Amino acid sequence: MNISNEENILEVRNLCTSFFTDEGEVKAVDGVDFSIEKGKTIGIVGESGSGKSITSLSIMRLVQEPAGKVVDGEIVFKGENLLTKTKKEMRDIRGNKISMIFQEPMTSLNPTLTCGEQIAESLRIHQKLNRKEARVKAIEMLKLVGIPSPEKRVKQYPFELSGGMRQRVMIAIALACNPELLIADEPTTALDVTIQAQILELIKKLQEELGTSLMIITHDLGVVAEMCDRVAVMYCGKVVEYADVKTIFTDPKHPYTIGLLNSVPRHDLKVEGELSVIKGSVPSPFELPSGCRFVTRCPHAREICHRELPALETKEDGNQVRCWMHTDQWEKQEEAVSTHE
Repeated sequence: MNISNEENILEVRNLCTSFFTDEGEVKAVDGVDFSIEKGKTIGIVGESGSGKSITSLSIMRLVQEPAGKVVDGEIVFKGENLLTKTKKEMRDIRGNKISMIFQEPMTSLNPTLTCGEQIAESLRIHQKLNRKEARVKAIEMLKLVGIPSPEKRVKQYPFELSGGMRQRVMIAIALACNPELLIADEPTTALDVTIQAQILELIKKLQEELGTSLMIITHDLGVVAEMCDRVAVMYCGKVVEYADVKTIFTDPKHPYTIGLLNSVPRHDLKVEGELSVIKGSVPSPFELPSGCRFVTRCPHAREICHRELPALETKEDGNQVRCWMHTDQWEKQEEAVSTHE
């Protein structure tokens, strides 16, 4: 039996989630490990298709079977493996102890129910409030997330609100039951820059006030720098680097992490010519390389990178990297190459 670290509210161990198609099995999440400390924030970063959102849906047990399925691993929340819970037990946890802000509020909110009814629903189910009490609490939540005239907005439908307002309603729904863990999947997608900053500031403020742990999924490294304590960088379903946020920005180890950082426009540097890009494209999930997943795009790739997948090695500082360059085998490869030359 695995013993959990009491400081960690969530521990994801060897998580494997696959989708089964006519063309074969797609390993969307393939052996992912990370943990979230109580009251802390982890960022899950990577390009589209790297497995970030599927990781979050796996934690919430929202992967649609039979097409998709968690095939291996453990998701330990407060010492209990969520993968052993019944559907009823998960309904009691979902929206209550663990909540999620979904990527697109227009499609996530129910267009046939008022905003107030959608906030009140979870309060009646999980907190056992009656309709009047739930409505009062819904107005309080709208006020908490900075929506003006909450008594008016509680009666309005999602289509009557702006994108930023809808995102605030989503946050109000997610936080209504004071969850211990909040998962935010691209919470600022499709919002303009000013509203993005307001939403992130709001999430951070509420997290500090309520003591909520936060898992934020994003491809925006600015969001990571602003919000996160630790960062897991994902590529093709695997974590390639897992470190504290300062290390990710000042001393990144994996070539993919370095490529992501170099691709970000810098206003403090004068850059001539084209912006830096990671050459190539993400491989098809049906034709993944037999060695390192990043080998087809890596400027440092050697023969061993094509042949074998590196393990996620833990360094002396406790940070982790999945790259042959940071192993003893790399020095042997260097010696072999120089001898051959």
